Amino acid sequence: MIKKFHVLYVGQIELDNIGLNGTPANDRRYSDQRLREAFNTAREVAQLMDELGFDVLWTAEHHFQREGYEVFPNLIQLGLWLATQTKRLKFGCAFNILPMWHPIRLAEDYAMADIVTDGRIIMGVGRGYHTREVETFGAPLLDAEKNRELFEEQLRLLLTCFNEQAFHFKGKYYECPPPLDYRGYRLKEITMVPRPKHLPVEIWMPIASGKTIELMAQYGLKAMVTLNGEKILDDVICAYHAACLKRGQNKQLGEDMIWGAGVYLADSREEAIRRLEPAHDERFKWFAPFGFVRYADEQGRVWGSPGAPALTPLLKDGVAQKAWFCGPPAEVIAGIKSVEAKYPGLENFMIHWAEGLPPQEFKDQLRWFAKEVMPAFKRT
Repeated sequence: MIKKFHVLYVGQIELDNIGLNGTPANDRRYSDQRLREAFNTAREVAQLMDELGFDVLWTAEHHFQREGYEVFPNLIQLGLWLATQTKRLKFGCAFNILPMWHPIRLAEDYAMADIVTDGRIIMGVGRGYHTREVETFGAPLLDAEKNRELFEEQLRLLLTCFNEQAFHFKGKYYECPPPLDYRGYRLKEITMVPRPKHLPVEIWMPIASGKTIELMAQYGLKAMVTLNGEKILDDVICAYHAACLKRGQNKQLGEDMIWGAGVYLADSREEAIRRLEPAHDERFKWFAPFGFVRYADEQGRVWGSPGAPALTPLLKDGVAQKAWFCGPPAEVIAGIKSVEAKYPGLENFMIHWAEGLPPQEFKDQLRWFAKEVMPAFKRT
C-alpha cells in the first residue's frame, strides 16, 4: 500500500525550443549563468515539497552536461544544502556513481551529512551509463565486465566503512590501509571517522539487469524502478522479490522498492497528453540513445530487441504501458491504484519530472497532485 511520495529531479535547467522538432539534444549549449539556475530550482521545488507533505526529493549525479539536462555533480553536497533550506523533507542520491568516487571519500561525506542533517540524506549508488563521464574520470564503462567488477569491490569497501569499527580491506583495486609504518608502528587497520549516526545505512540502487538484481539482493540494497512499462515493471519486481527470498530476506512483493512514473494532471486525458507531449519527447531525445526505453511489445519483448519496436516512444505509448499517467485526478488515482494492487509490499511512489517541463508548470502539478491525488492513498 503506497504511503510515501517521492519526486525525481535529474537536474535539468528550463530548456527552450523543446519537442521532437526542437533543438537537437547534442546541439544544446548554455552559459554558466543558465546552468546555475538548476540550484535555485532545486531549492524552490524542495521547499514546496516540504510544505505539501512529500517525503523525498531525489536528484541525479552527472558531469560535463553543457546540454543542460543533468547538471548536479555532487548529490550529498546538494542534499546537505537543501536540508538547511527545508524542515523535514529528505534528499535521496539517485545515484552516486561509485566508479567516479573513492569509496572511503564517499562514505565519509555521507556520514557527515547523515550526522548534521539527522538522517535526512538517503544513500544511493550506481554504475554509471555516460561514457563521457565515467571514462573521463579514469574508470571503465565501455568494458561492462570491468565496470561491474570495480563497482562490486567499491560497494564492498563502502559497506565495510559503514559497518566495521576498524578494518583492513584488500581487493583487486583497493588495499586500505596499505602496508606501511606510521608513527613508529606497523599500520594494520583503519577506522572511518566519523561513521554514520543511523545504522545500518539504507542504500538504494536502480535496477538495470538480472545481474544487478542478484547483486542487490546479495548486499541488501533497495531498488528503484522508473518509467518502466507495466510488463517490464512486473518482471523486475518479481525478479527482485525472488532474489531477496533466495537469500533469506522475507519481503512482500514490492517491498523495499520505489516505483516511479510520469504524471500530468488536466481536466481530460487528451488535454494532459497535449500539454505534456513536448516535454516527454524532449526527455526521450536525450535518454533514448542510452537505452532508456523500458517498454515491451505484446509478445513481452523489450523495445529495441530483435523483432520489437526500435522507435523513440510517443507519450501515448507510455500511457498505454502505464509508465505515464495523464488526465483528471480520479483517472490518475485509478491508474496508480491498478498497479499498486498487484504488489502488497509497495509503499513508495515517485513522480518522474519530465525533463522538458518548465519548473513553474511542474510546481503547479505538484500542488494539484498533493491536493487531489495523495489523499487517496493511506499515509502514516
